[in-house]
Amino acid sequence: MLHELLLALLGFTGDFVIDEREQAETLGLGAADNPLRQFPDEPTFRLAPDLSFLHPSERNVIQRLISLGFYYRELDHFATKSRNLSFIQSTKDFSLPHSPELLKGKPRKGSIYRRAIANGIVEILSVYRAAVLQVEQNLLSDPLPILATVTQGLNKFEVLLPPLYELIVEIEREDIRGGQLLNLLHKRCHCGVPELQACIQRLLWHGHQVMYNQLTYWMVYGILQDQHGEFFIQRQDQKNEGHELSHHDDITNLMQKSTDDGALTDWHLGFHISLEMLPEYISMRVAESILFAGKAVKVLRNPTSSFRLQESSVRQSVLKGSCRVQGFLGTFVLEREIPQSTNLIAEDLLPQSEADKIDAMLKELKQSSEFQKRLFESAISSIRTIAANHLWQLVVVRADLNGHLKALKDYFLLAKGDFFQCFLEESRQLMRLPPHQSTAEADLMVPFQLAALKTVSDEDKYFSRVSLRMPSFGINMTTTQVDFPKLKSNADGNLVPLQGRTLAESSLDGWDGVALEYSVDWPLQLFFTQEVISKYRKVFQYLIRLKRTQMELEKSWAAVMHQDHIDFANNRRDCKNNSIPQHRRRRSLPMWRVREHMTFLIRNLQFYIQVDVIESQWNVLQAHLQDSRDFTELVGFHQEYLAALISQSFLDIGSVSRILDSIMKLCLQFCWIIEQYESNPNISKLEHITEEFNKKSNSLYTILRSSRLAGSQRAPFLRQFLMRLNFNSFFEQTARGVLNVVKARPAIPFVQQE
Repeated sequence: MLHELLLALLGFTGDFVIDEREQAETLGLGAADNPLRQFPDEPTFRLAPDLSFLHPSERNVIQRLISLGFYYRELDHFATKSRNLSFIQSTKDFSLPHSPELLKGKPRKGSIYRRAIANGIVEILSVYRAAVLQVEQNLLSDPLPILATVTQGLNKFEVLLPPLYELIVEIEREDIRGGQLLNLLHKRCHCGVPELQACIQRLLWHGHQVMYNQLTYWMVYGILQDQHGEFFIQRQDQKNEGHELSHHDDITNLMQKSTDDGALTDWHLGFHISLEMLPEYISMRVAESILFAGKAVKVLRNPTSSFRLQESSVRQSVLKGSCRVQGFLGTFVLEREIPQSTNLIAEDLLPQSEADKIDAMLKELKQSSEFQKRLFESAISSIRTIAANHLWQLVVVRADLNGHLKALKDYFLLAKGDFFQCFLEESRQLMRLPPHQSTAEADLMVPFQLAALKTVSDEDKYFSRVSLRMPSFGINMTTTQVDFPKLKSNADGNLVPLQGRTLAESSLDGWDGVALEYSVDWPLQLFFTQEVISKYRKVFQYLIRLKRTQMELEKSWAAVMHQDHIDFANNRRDCKNNSIPQHRRRRSLPMWRVREHMTFLIRNLQFYIQVDVIESQWNVLQAHLQDSRDFTELVGFHQEYLAALISQSFLDIGSVSRILDSIMKLCLQFCWIIEQYESNPNISKLEHITEEFNKKSNSLYTILRSSRLAGSQRAPFLRQFLMRLNFNSFFEQTARGVLNVVKARPAIPFVQQE
């Protein structure tokens, strides 16, 4: 009977102790109909009912003791299943004899975290088995009293095994894995029983060992070691596992991508934070730092093939240059070392000493008996700083980030004014005609290349990365909020304006789609994303139209003055006809006043954007580049720089940008009409343009002074632009004159009959 009791304590039933669940299954009494009975709330070990010689008090004590045997058996079954390698490495069903039928029917994923927890449970059960063995030895040496000796030796396990059983039941029923399992253990740690708390903390320690191993793979080697999707850093394509069939074409396209494209995709879209697997005691900020550090290490350890070739060629040229000085012997020695330089590039990007430092930080955390949140966050912050610094070294120093930023400023923000002045002059006659859908881009390339030959020096190594693009009609032509003129195709396939539209109107918006592209190589693609280049392109399209409008206003004045000087020279000897040029000057004076007002507004807008916005924000960005050594900080500073350019240029204020676009449209129409004024004086059209320009100008002033924008963050920039326009209160007086009357002001009389 003593040995029956000891065997029952280790999970073995017999004649003295029976298992009610086994009996029910043997007799077929509804075990399959009630799967939850496989995880009973109460132990199923019972004393045999025919033991009549036991006193009821003794029966109660023995019943309480043999319950420990039930808990031991269930915990041992869980540990055996979870530690089975075939269960981890395959999706085949591996069910315990007493696992629920519902769980037997469906394949279940393996879990490295469950295996770790099972190792911890095995440790606890080994202590329990040692206690049972000690009880047996005590009973053999001193057989009396039996129950008191057993109770005294196993008393502490009565507060340990039942909660552990509840834990594994919850894990099995809910299929808890990965970070969810760490969450569950972390919550169970908060209890008032010191012995139980120590056991749960030990299980949590085993779970953290797996997490630290995954963190080491990720932040030291840039490898995501997560076979069963339990880590809180996961690949992006794992999110849509249920839609693999529907996205088969996308997966095929991804497989066909080059290695370089794959590396770029990994950086921007390859990995994400799984909130489902993120432990609650690890904040999102820390998780984002872990995600960034791993991606940065992955980039540093796996440079693209093109970058490797470029770096090795640079080293080879440097080494060959030094060989010429050292003589034949030195040449022979160094040339043998050249092929090995390719293998050293990745190590140069992330030195082994830095990787060892990261590994040492994680090992220190791993060896700690408890999870210290403050130490964990401090270590992750330090690792992130190391990764960000080396990524900064790669992008800023090796890839010459500042040089490319300067090139984008020169060409996308029109800082290289002589080039675009020459380009617009060379393409001026072309832009008077409507663009041809099939040849517009090729037509523009001629003046673009001529301007480059005249203004771009051979030392400008960045211009080769700039290319001109003319999007097709209907795809990307709506770069402003102005309504485009409607076009139709003639017999030749060329686009011509519909009836009621002049040539100037039809060609006005057709060239607004002209854009620039900038070719960037790895690793600058980590910094200059397609979204960033599109923002630069948006600002460029606005600035080039503004530059074109300003040039047309100047050219119109120069052309008319040139004609006026010719007329004056031809008629200065003829006293009778000398009054004709004077009469032309007098009747054209109101027209030139309007042109001067247009020039004043366009010039001030251009000066405001180029000086008060672009140059000012450029200086701020340069200061940040000098002070920062963190890649993510630089990305943030650059995003702020672009946001400031768009915001302070009013491109994101629909009311202001629409008015400014309309004003530029009116200015171009005005210029083309007055150049044809001698041959085709369209007075009514000029009057209409003048009236519309006055309305738009006054509407602009009203918006800039509106109380709705006064409290916004962009209010100081609106005031700065307004100060340039209204420095002598002219705009204010004009606005009041228009707003205080219901009827619009009369048009300027361009022709006076004598």
